[in-house]
Amino acid sequence: MTTETIDHATLEHLAGAGAIRGASVIGQPGGWGVVFQYGTTERALAVRRGQVRIFKKFDTLAIYLKQIGIETFKTDTRQFDPKVMHVKRADTSERMRKAHEAAAHDAWFRAQVERGLQEADDPNTQWVSNEAVKATSAKRRAAWSKKAQAAAA
Repeated sequence: MTTETIDHATLEHLAGAGAIRGASVIGQPGGWGVVFQYGTTERALAVRRGQVRIFKKFDTLAIYLKQIGIETFKTDTRQFDPKVMHVKRADTSERMRKAHEAAAHDAWFRAQVERGLQEADDPNTQWVSNEAVKATSAKRRAAWSKKAQAAAA
C-alpha cells in the first residue's frame, strides 16, 4: 500500500466532484485498507491521526465506499490473513490504561464524597471553624519562620 494518505473530508470533496478514478481494496493482516486513485495520484485512506485506516469487516468497507459514491473497486487479497483478527495499535494500550486509571480515580473520588456527606450528617462529627484552621496555620507558619531564622543565624 502507498505511504501517502488522504483523509475522509478530502475524499468526500474529491468524490463529490467526480475526481476519483478508482479504488483498490487491499487485504491486510486483520482487515482491509483502501487506496484511491485521482489524477495521477494514489493515496490510502487514513484516520485522523494519519495512520492508514484498516476496516476489520469487508462489509463495513463496502458500505463506506458506497456512501461516498464509489460503487466499483478492485480487490487484492494477497496479504489478507483471516486468522489475524486484531491489529494492535501502539496507542490503544496506553489510552485504555489511562481510561481505567481515570475510572478508578472517579470511583475513589465519588466514594470519598459519599463518605464525607455521610459524616456531615452524623451528629457526633466535630467541625472545626475556618477561623480556627487559619489560626492554627498562622501559628505553624510562625514557628517554621522562627526555626528557619534560627538555622540561618
